[in-house]
Formats: sequence, C-alpha cells, structure tokens
Amino acid sequence: MDRFEAADAGSVMTPAGLQANAELAWRRQLVLVLNVATYVALLGLAASVLGAGGWTITGWIMFLCFAVGTPWTVLGFWNAVIGLWLLHGGGDARQAVVPYLQAGELPRPLTVKTAILMTLRNEDPARAIARLKTVKKSVDATGEGAAFSYFLLSDSNQPEVAAAEARLAAEWAASDLDGAVGGAVEDRPARIVYRHREVNTGFKAGNVRDFCEQQGREFELMLPLDADSVMAGAAIVKLVRIMQAYPKIGILQSLVVGMPSASAFARIFQFGMRHGMRSYTMGQAWWTADCGPFWGHNAVVRIAPFREECHLPVIPGGPPFGGHVLSHDQVEATLMRRAGYEVRVLPVEGGSWEENPPTMLDFLTRDVRWCQGNLQYTRLLDIPGLLPMSRFQLLWAILMFVGLPAWTLMIALLPLAAWHFQSVPDFPVGLAKLLYVTFFVMYLAPKMAGLIDAMLTKGEVARFGGPVRFALSAGLELVFSFLQGAVSTIRTTLFMAGLLLSGKSVIWGGQSRDAYGISWTTAAQQLWPQTVFGVFVCGTLWFISPATLVWSLPLTAGYLLAIPFCVLTANPALGAWMKRNGIAGVPEDFDTPQEVAAVLAP
Repeated sequence: MDRFEAADAGSVMTPAGLQANAELAWRRQLVLVLNVATYVALLGLAASVLGAGGWTITGWIMFLCFAVGTPWTVLGFWNAVIGLWLLHGGGDARQAVVPYLQAGELPRPLTVKTAILMTLRNEDPARAIARLKTVKKSVDATGEGAAFSYFLLSDSNQPEVAAAEARLAAEWAASDLDGAVGGAVEDRPARIVYRHREVNTGFKAGNVRDFCEQQGREFELMLPLDADSVMAGAAIVKLVRIMQAYPKIGILQSLVVGMPSASAFARIFQFGMRHGMRSYTMGQAWWTADCGPFWGHNAVVRIAPFREECHLPVIPGGPPFGGHVLSHDQVEATLMRRAGYEVRVLPVEGGSWEENPPTMLDFLTRDVRWCQGNLQYTRLLDIPGLLPMSRFQLLWAILMFVGLPAWTLMIALLPLAAWHFQSVPDFPVGLAKLLYVTFFVMYLAPKMAGLIDAMLTKGEVARFGGPVRFALSAGLELVFSFLQGAVSTIRTTLFMAGLLLSGKSVIWGGQSRDAYGISWTTAAQQLWPQTVFGVFVCGTLWFISPATLVWSLPLTAGYLLAIPFCVLTANPALGAWMKRNGIAGVPEDFDTPQEVAAVLAP
C-alpha cells in the first residue's frame, strides 16, 4: 500500500469529516446496480432486435456500437432521476449532497489569503481585464477584499496582444489604490500582478503551475478564471469560507452557468445546459461526493497540496496522445483526491458565469480540443494510487467521446440493416419501437428533469421569462439539441480518425466570444462531410424503407441541415431578435446581476 492509499485506508469518514464512507459506498453500489441493470436490459432489447432472423456481420457491428455508445446515456439518465428526486422528493437535498454549504453562509471573517487568477492566450485584453476588474469590485463590495489578490497570467504569443495586456494591466494597477504590477509600489503590497511567459510550457496548466511554484507560496487558496469567466464577490467569499472551515477540501468547484448572449447559437445552447445541468449535477454529486469533478476554472483550489501532489505527468511519446496533458482539470482532481483531500462540486446556481461559443463552428473547435485531451487519459489510467472512483472518472471522460464514432458507424449501417430486416419474417417491430423510445427518453432525461425541476420550483419559470417563453424556448432547444448533436458527432468522428491516421494535434489559442455571422461558403467548406453523410444515409433509406427514414429523422436530419443550421444560428439578426423577445433567455436576461451587467456593457 503506497502513501496515497494509506491516507484513506480504514477511515470511517471522508477526509474533511463531512460524510461516512460507508454511506457513500452504499450510494455508489446503488448507482452501479441501477446502471448495470438498465444497461443489460437495453443490451437484451438490442440483441432481440438486431439478431432477429439470425445474426449477421452488420447486426454484430451495430450491437457492439450500441454497447459502446449507450453507457453515457444510461448514467446521465440515472444522475438526472436521482437529482430530481433529491430536489423534489421530500428529503433534505442540501444535507445529503452539500453538508458543507452552511459553513459558507455563516458571516465569518476570512483569515486565509486567496489569489484570483485569470489565464490569457491571445484573448481581447480589454475584454478580459474588464472581467477581472468586475470580479475585484464585487469582492471588495463584500468587505473582504483585503484577503484577495489578482493575477493576470499571460501565454499570449502575439506581440501586439501581449503589449496591450501589459499596458492595460499597468493602467489598472496604477488606478487602484492597492494595486501594483510586477512588484510593490512604494510600501503597498502587489495585489494586481501581470506576468507574461515567453514559452507556454504545459499550456494553461503549465501557466497555473508556474504561478503555484512562484507567487503561489504566499497564498493558501487560488481561484482560476478563464478569460470569459465572471464571478460575484458574494459567491467567491462563500466558497472561500467553506474552504477555510474545511482544510481537507482541496478543490471546491462552483456550478458555472452561461451568461446572456446576443448569439442565437449560444442562447439556445446555454438554455439547454442550464436545465440539463440542474438535476444531473445534483444527482452526480450525491454519489461522487468527495471524488467530484474539476472544470479548471471558477473553482477554489488549495495551493499547497496542488503544488506538491498534483504535478501533471508528461505522457511519453509525441502528439496526439503524448506530451503535455491538454484536458488537465480532471487529472488534477484525481491527484488531489489521491493526496487525501476532497474534491467537491457545489451543485447550486449562484454567482458563477462563463460565456459559451457563439457559433456551431466555434463549438466544434472547442469540442475537438476536449476530445483529444480526454483521449489522452487512456495513457493515464495506470497512475499509481488513484482511488477506484478517480479511475472511473477518467474512464468515463474517455467514453464520453469514444461513444460518438460508435453511434456514427451504427447510423451509417442503418440502411443495410433496414434492407436485411425487410426480408425477416415476424420482425419484432414492437420491440424495435420500445428500444427506440426508451433510448430517447433516457437520452433526454437530463433536459426533461431540468425542465420539470424548473416547473416544480416556485417562481423558477418566471425567472426564465414566464410560461410562454419557457415553453417556446424548451421546444426550440429540443430541436436544436438533435441538430447540433448530429453535426458534432460527425466532426468528432472525423477528428478522432485524423488523430489516429495523421497524428495532428490541436492548437491552444484564443476563442471567439461575440456573435458574428457565418457565410454559406464557410459553412459548406466546414460541414460538407455532414451533408454528404446525411445524403447517403437518408437517400438510401428513402429507397429501402421510407418508414425507417421517418423514424430516423431525430438522428439523421441534423446531417442534412448542418450547413443551414450553422448559418442560421450564427445570424446576428436572429440572435438580436431572440434577445429582444426573450427567447431562450436565462434568468440573467430578465434580472441582470450587477457583475453581468458590468461586463456586458458596451
């Protein structure tokens, strides 16, 4: 037994003393049983359908694809069901899931020093620094501002961007009575610091690592922010108070939600995410508990154990799967838990925001970067000393993307399967429909549970603009999710094939934040594979089995409509119209917090 495993071996309670390990073991066993039973039942249904008339090569391949692609849906279903039950089943969800929350609500003064970091790489400097200024102003308004310092950590490799960052940071520090850049001004501490790295070793994770090794030794906690992040001071102080009360919590992740947007794509996407995350995250936190997720930003991290125990390995070999870890956050979470510190997520909305990609093409760019990073975890599953839950989380992150090519191949084989089953006497049509409907119910469960949660929570629908807007937005987002999912599936499948064949790696760079239009030519250049795939599948189904084509449309229509879908959802005029009329609006659209209003101001 190594030093990490020994830290928790035989313990009655979790490291922070928040919950009994026996209780958490029971919860995890229940979730395991529910998922395995559901998964086996679905596989049995799929075998009865795909094996009708005798197994063929096509049937076997589709069955294996179904087996690979289904687990993510099954766990999402049970997370949502458990979360909805916790929220509205009559029990005390807060005590069951977040027993540490009360510590953040008690008005105790802060005695720990916290560094708030913003990592930059070729972002709009004025935009990013305005967000960090807003965060500082909000924190200062709580009366606890003296416990915080602010760091702009730049990896920008465009000279004009880096120069603008340095100038704007210096101006901010000079205008702030407690600020300084790169050192002290007179006898005042350097509470606003800008640092630029010429060589961005390790990308964002390496930037934060350098901070921990250098300035971080002066602080107990750090709060990393992305360039599009905003947090309310009250929310930050609450997180820090919890960390102060429980020294064995190593990472406390806030629930990050999308900000109001003028982009049609972002508005619809984040409306769905807002609901899809509500019950899902509560249910997930109920059983992952002390082995929770870390999303790399809008979370408070304990610096000393992070610095000493969360060194990211450099994976042997070259790209795409070797080198520095791209999706660093979940690996850091598992290493923090290995070190004997809890990793918790606070599954409650409140004062933690980010911006979402404004177009389908920007979303795909972000998605494939996550894909490559998650696939690197295949080389990290054997890290010594990880808890079983931590290894499961890494494996689950891998399956999140591995299932997408499986679904793509299954849909590609659908015409061949339809042709074969036409000649099968007594084909189990009823079972096929049952499997189809059951799968979609489970696939949509996180969204539906979130919508039900909103309808059952007093005043919640009104926060989304009232019942008419809420219902219209929910229907629009449902259609959107199917179309967007089809486009993403093909893009990720092609990207993964390219990784295996060419070894080409993604490049970490700045991201688009504002709404902008996409031309038909650009959309066609980027999304023609989806269109060709859709024409092939739908065209062959039209000749072989029109009825099967109709049933397949929730899965296949997105391929045919990929190009117009991309152009339409990027149209600034549509986004402006939706914003004016409150369509797909989030609560911050209708009652805008000061922090959000400040960063959205022209």
